Amino acid sequence: MAARMGLEEYTVFLKEISELILNEMPKADYSSIFNDFVESEFFLIDGDSLLVTSICEKSLKQGQELHFFYLVERYLLDLLSKGGQFAIVFFKDAEYAYFNFPELLPLRTALILHLQHNTTIDVRTEFSGCLSQDWKIFLEESSPYFLIVADEGLNQLQTHLFNFLIIQSWAMKVNAVLSSGQESNIIRLYAYFMPSNFRKQMFFKKNKMKIENAYKVLIKQLEEYRAMALDSLFGNLKWKNMMEEACETLSLLKQLWPEGSDIRRVLCVTSCSLSLRMYYHFLENRKKTTPGQKTNVQQVKSNCLTLQEMEDLCKLHCLSVVFLLHLPLSQRACNRFIISHWIKDIQTLLKMRQWCEYFILNNVNIFEFWNLNLIHLCDLSDELLLKNIAFYYENENVQGLHLNLGDVIMKDYEHLWNTVSKLIRKFDVGPPFPLRTTKLNFLEKTPLPIKDTSKEKIPNLGFIPMSSEVVDKFVGDILNDLPFLKSNDPIVTSLVKHKEFDELVHWHSRRPLSDDYDRTKCQFNEKSRDPYYLRSVQKYHVFQRFYGNSLESVSSKLIVTQAVKPKKHFSEPKSKKAKETKAEMITRENKKRLFAKEEQKEEEKWNALSFFIEEEMKDNLNSGIKKLEDFLKSCKSNSVKFRVEMVGLTACLKAWKEHCRGQGKGETTKDLSIAVEMMKRIHSLIEKYPELLQEEDWKFIARCLKYLGFDELASSLSSAEVARDDDVKEKRKNKYSIGIGPVRFQLQYMGHYLIRDERKDPDPRVQDFIPDTWQRELLDVVDNNESAVIVAPTSSGKTYASYYCMEKVLKESNEGVVVYVAPTKALVNQVAATVYNRFTKNMPSGESLCGVFTRDYRHDALNCQVLITVPACLEILLLSPHRQTWVKRIRYVIFDEVHCLGGEIGAEIWEHLLVMIRCPFLALSATISNPEHLTEWLQSVRRYWKQADNIIEKNIASERNGGCRASFHKDCLQRKQSYKVRLVVYGERYNDLEKHICSIKHDDIYFDHFHPCAAITADHIERYGFPSDLILSPRETIQLYDTMFKFWKSWPRAQELCPEKFIHFKNKIVIKKLDARKYEESLKAELTSWIKNGNAKEAKRVLRSLRPDSGFTSENAEKMFPVLVEKLRQMEKLPALFFLFKLGDVEQNAKDVSTFLKEKQERERPLRAEKEAHVMANKLQKVKKSIEKQKLIDEKSQKKPRKMDQSFIHEAEHNNLLKILKKTLQIPPECTYADQKALDTETLQMVFDRVKFTRKGTELKDLAERGIGYHHRSLNAKEKQLVEILFRKGFIRVVTATGTLALGINMPCKSVVFAQNSIYLDALNYRQMSGRAGRRGQDLMGDVYFFNIPLPKIEKLIKSNVPELRGQFPFSITFVLRLMLLASRGDDPEDAKAKVLSVLKHSLLSFKQPRTMEMLKLYFLFSLQFLVKEGYLGQEANPMGFAGLVAHLHYHEPSNLVFVHFFVRGLFRNLCQPTRKGSKRFSQDVMEKLVLVLAHLFGRRYLPAKFQETTVKFYQSKVFLEDLPEDFNAALHEYNMQVTEDFASFLQIVSKLADMKQEYQLPLSNINFTDRDFEDSQLVSHLMSCKEGRVAVSPFVCLSGNSDGDLLQPGTPDHVILRTIGVSHTQAPVLWPQKLDIQGRRMPLNAYALDFYKHGSLIGLVQDNRMNEGEAYDLLKDFALTIKSISVSLHELCENEDDNVVLAFEQLSTTFSEKLQKV
Repeated sequence: MAARMGLEEYTVFLKEISELILNEMPKADYSSIFNDFVESEFFLIDGDSLLVTSICEKSLKQGQELHFFYLVERYLLDLLSKGGQFAIVFFKDAEYAYFNFPELLPLRTALILHLQHNTTIDVRTEFSGCLSQDWKIFLEESSPYFLIVADEGLNQLQTHLFNFLIIQSWAMKVNAVLSSGQESNIIRLYAYFMPSNFRKQMFFKKNKMKIENAYKVLIKQLEEYRAMALDSLFGNLKWKNMMEEACETLSLLKQLWPEGSDIRRVLCVTSCSLSLRMYYHFLENRKKTTPGQKTNVQQVKSNCLTLQEMEDLCKLHCLSVVFLLHLPLSQRACNRFIISHWIKDIQTLLKMRQWCEYFILNNVNIFEFWNLNLIHLCDLSDELLLKNIAFYYENENVQGLHLNLGDVIMKDYEHLWNTVSKLIRKFDVGPPFPLRTTKLNFLEKTPLPIKDTSKEKIPNLGFIPMSSEVVDKFVGDILNDLPFLKSNDPIVTSLVKHKEFDELVHWHSRRPLSDDYDRTKCQFNEKSRDPYYLRSVQKYHVFQRFYGNSLESVSSKLIVTQAVKPKKHFSEPKSKKAKETKAEMITRENKKRLFAKEEQKEEEKWNALSFFIEEEMKDNLNSGIKKLEDFLKSCKSNSVKFRVEMVGLTACLKAWKEHCRGQGKGETTKDLSIAVEMMKRIHSLIEKYPELLQEEDWKFIARCLKYLGFDELASSLSSAEVARDDDVKEKRKNKYSIGIGPVRFQLQYMGHYLIRDERKDPDPRVQDFIPDTWQRELLDVVDNNESAVIVAPTSSGKTYASYYCMEKVLKESNEGVVVYVAPTKALVNQVAATVYNRFTKNMPSGESLCGVFTRDYRHDALNCQVLITVPACLEILLLSPHRQTWVKRIRYVIFDEVHCLGGEIGAEIWEHLLVMIRCPFLALSATISNPEHLTEWLQSVRRYWKQADNIIEKNIASERNGGCRASFHKDCLQRKQSYKVRLVVYGERYNDLEKHICSIKHDDIYFDHFHPCAAITADHIERYGFPSDLILSPRETIQLYDTMFKFWKSWPRAQELCPEKFIHFKNKIVIKKLDARKYEESLKAELTSWIKNGNAKEAKRVLRSLRPDSGFTSENAEKMFPVLVEKLRQMEKLPALFFLFKLGDVEQNAKDVSTFLKEKQERERPLRAEKEAHVMANKLQKVKKSIEKQKLIDEKSQKKPRKMDQSFIHEAEHNNLLKILKKTLQIPPECTYADQKALDTETLQMVFDRVKFTRKGTELKDLAERGIGYHHRSLNAKEKQLVEILFRKGFIRVVTATGTLALGINMPCKSVVFAQNSIYLDALNYRQMSGRAGRRGQDLMGDVYFFNIPLPKIEKLIKSNVPELRGQFPFSITFVLRLMLLASRGDDPEDAKAKVLSVLKHSLLSFKQPRTMEMLKLYFLFSLQFLVKEGYLGQEANPMGFAGLVAHLHYHEPSNLVFVHFFVRGLFRNLCQPTRKGSKRFSQDVMEKLVLVLAHLFGRRYLPAKFQETTVKFYQSKVFLEDLPEDFNAALHEYNMQVTEDFASFLQIVSKLADMKQEYQLPLSNINFTDRDFEDSQLVSHLMSCKEGRVAVSPFVCLSGNSDGDLLQPGTPDHVILRTIGVSHTQAPVLWPQKLDIQGRRMPLNAYALDFYKHGSLIGLVQDNRMNEGEAYDLLKDFALTIKSISVSLHELCENEDDNVVLAFEQLSTTFSEKLQKV
């Protein structure tokens, strides 16, 4: 009973694990698992998941091994080409799962051997199972970021094995990524990502014993299966005997073929001989079991096959292997495909042979010295070829078709068969010929045994002839090679029908639609005169200035338009000074007088303050010095500053003397902070005021240096001082000296105070600061109207150039426009506020200085001079045919964060913008690793524009006699611009960054400094050198020197590189930042030379010793977050930004910190306080009541003035009580992170009032009162601004945020904390985020903390390079349509065509890649053909039909195309029938159906296939989206088939671009299968006769009988297509109603949009649909926007306002938006 109970308990527990994993699936994040291409996170792939996922691929037929290997290699190559770094793991226990599938056992073994021998991939096979100790150790050491694993096995037992692996990975903090449902494009690979979290780790911990026991039971069960499987085939021979038999067979073969051989031959002869011996043994056994019975021979005959039949099967197998040895892939790809199955008995024999193959392959490794060629492990057998041969011999050959084998094949076959007979020895086998000696049919009889692929041939569609200037100019060179249809072809003539295609009379499909600009909510109507409205505009401008002021304290500048001076002034030499006029003399004198007056003022100010500051310095040096420095910051006069510095130095010397005298005998450590302050003053005096220093002052400085023990420096300053009494000196030296050399002291203790080399000469173009040389270069770029790519670290001041550029354009005229393109809405708002704050200008009526345009709102966008926008919105304006006059006004475009060009979403839009603009641009970024490539590409674009402009100018010149002369000419004049693109790279950060690791020990948090060199290894330095942006702070440089000195005692250059002796430091009192940098470079060069010149051992020890010991984080890291924040507050490291990557965690952690503070307040609050507050509140209530009572009495009797006094008393009492209550309820300072002094109450209230009615307003306000905030993409603009402003003002000092803050948002802080590991935490984001640490002008040092991030990841972040920018696939079909709309309807046709051609010709993807360019041209043609057939373009490429509507919904391809297809078919008209005739309302049922259709089109979000098995109860939602209504489904099918057919024929045409040499090689191991076709054999020619329809499909895929016809099947996977043409299936605009994952399971759609429409609850979506609240809100907002957009478009296209479709969409748009507003 106990045992059975155990089994029952085990079953229940396995179910529990399955449910846990199933429940996590819908929450899985479907995201890109590679975020940059340099090198990914290190991750693992479970080998068996890889095998199972590939085996289940629907294009693969069972027994086709080479195709299987192609699939595996193509997948792995895809991972590698995207920068994947991984190892593949095959567990020993996992093999048990295949004993029911013997055909997969040899395949699995061959796969392991193949990957080990023929590829460079790291394959691990040493771990017994996922619960073993050595696996756990491996995970701890390598800390992979995720593990790719399958969610379903070939049977339930294997699924359980995968489940164990998943939960064990979670327990080890390794995330799981599902192998099914993955999708790949040129740059990214998307997959379901299931993160490990505290809850999952705890599940494992709690159930550890249970899990281990259940695992043991499972393995035991699997072992029993193995025994059963062997027993049924091999009788009394056990596993061990079989292994011995296999070994013996191989030893025998080694004697026969001592010279070695190929693995295919070896496996063929050994497995055949072994299986024949086993079968013989099996038959013998059967005879013995029933002795003396007559019938036994018949029984043997009737129940199983004879030995001769087994021999025949083996002969056929040997022949098929000979075919593999001699036939090239090109010939094998034409193999006939036999549909018939093997008869049951043959299947048993095949199983036996497969077992034998498995045993042989398992023993191959024992013959190390035998020359065995393992290259063709991937092609050991081909069951489909075997069927083909068997079919010939038992059907065609029998009927008299006798074909010769050819000499070569015959000899080889005889050789193999003879070897088999020699290996058997026990009994004789027949001769090699004839091949079939028995009559039995091995294959079942079927009416059509051979698959007829000729019928599946794709109809050879020609191109519809098209003529248009753009088409001819772009693809003219390839048109001649393409098949075109004749004009009388039915396809062409049917197009005429399309033209009369307005569905109803009153639909004006060609009426130009308003574009997204018109549709975007206009914040203010520019022309209104309504006073309420004008007040709101005023309020908006006031707020923008306030917001801008929080960003930078720059006073606003009034700009006056100045006429552009004629060019000649620039060329005059500037040295000629004209004689000073009288007016200039007066101005000069006035300036002088003013200056003297200022000086006097400063003097008086100091005299007033000096006494207090000096007293303060006596009492407390630090706070006194702080006040002194504050005064210095505000003081302008150098002479006063000099006096102040001298006072400071005197005070420091005095304090130092007192400190040293006050030290007891035993005390040796001195407080060096005083010495640091002293040196800071000395630095300042010598550097800034050398001309004011008198002899006495120099002596005093020398004396100070002497007191610190820096005698050599002192004597170099003043020799008089040195001649003093030597005795006294010695004693004093010991007492006062700091005991280390001046250089070491400055580097180690004053690193971040070292003076930066800054230019002293002002630049007349810049008022607020003195720009560096590189910044001046940027100003020159703008002055010369050039373009530039600018790469400089965060907070280095590169944005200044963009404001200078704006100022220049504003000054030139009132017409010119600067467009500032920012990647996010948050950044748009920020830049707009800065512009409002910086500039004011009196604009002509109706014009404004600054405008904003985002998808959510716009104002003044087209009547401003500075437009700030996001890429998609600028693209709308540039592509809009009737906005071209505005576009011509653009003088400059500034692209901020241009590295988004390599981003995940919308990257191609950045590309389009860069190639479409005609004016110069500035492209700014902090992080690009290949800026040269980008610049080169942009230079090629500018060259194109130079030519285009010349042509247009010539055309204008020739038209000058016409009337259009003036406007064009003026335009050209203004466009005199430079076509030069400069690259400006600057690498130096203003402040040093130091990194720290936080670790949790004994429920407390400890910090360890992380030396950047600890991140790199000697190998890394040898291969790549030191990373360019791996910069050490001065103290880290000293640490490096000391470590080098420690580990190589006899280091020859130790003296030379000793800090005190280093050449750049010699006798310098003031060491500058640049000197320290030179020292750092010398040490790095020295360490590199150690590695390269034979001292790598020492170097390795140095690097190892710099690594911190810690990095250990216990499980409860998430709970410890508030403790971390508190700890940073104690260390004075706030304000800080905490980066996390999941929306939910960003909010939760902020709330946790707030709760922590509240609990602390509760604990520390006296009990009485609560009571007192209560009593006060009651009193207050009473007083309030009596005041109100009094009021009523006063109103009734207006006589008695005495009562008025009474009310005054009440009022006073009320105010007093209120004050006391406020004080009682006030948050004590230690229980809040808010800095109350940072903002006055009024301003704070103004900021809070703006979020009164927003979704998260109340929560953010509560958090802000504690000094906490959070920031992520789902907050609206006002909410984000609240957090940004209060953080910048210093009120909020703790902000948790996602990566949205990394993109350029100006939120500098003291520290940055990375508090969550994620795929998105990559080299790029790390640079962007850590760049926020250290506020220029406030902190000289920034701190970066790593919390709960594994050490290998930290090392990777610090050492890996930022990604290179690569191009994306540049167009979609809708984009081509938008280009054609512009080309044919643009206001200025020449200009429009030039833009369109620029976009087509200059994709970054095809830059310097002629083959890619060719493919893009063909794709462009395919798009045109599609658009013509669908009726959106005419044959002259002019838009027609509903082209405008399709283009308008361009965000949603291919759904926009399907939507219009439905619309034109009249499906919406049939659906949208009102409740009764003449009514304008529609029933709930109609509305829900409409939402269902729209959700299928615009709300597609898949769930993993496996989740459908869940048994969880849903409360409010349906969760799984039901199918489309039947009529819609039928129309969708029709649409899909049409598109697929076109796309397939496009693929056939493109296939001529394929590199066939590569197509016949395995993608990763590059094993080659090309050779000349084998023509020596009639049989080969007969069997390989299917040459038709094998053009666009990979030859490896053809081996499974696939042909071009399969391209027409729904959801054909990408790897079926030839891989070298660079086109994937995602480029076909199809929308399959069902999506299958790689294992052929249907992936359901999440019904979130329809569910929300029904229940209107976000909470419901969180609970049932398993979505994150913020994310769900974002998706619903997008969905509502789309409905609204469709509704407006239909309204504009339809004349009849009461049309049912128009009304239905209006009703839906209103109800959906209302529901969303209530949330």
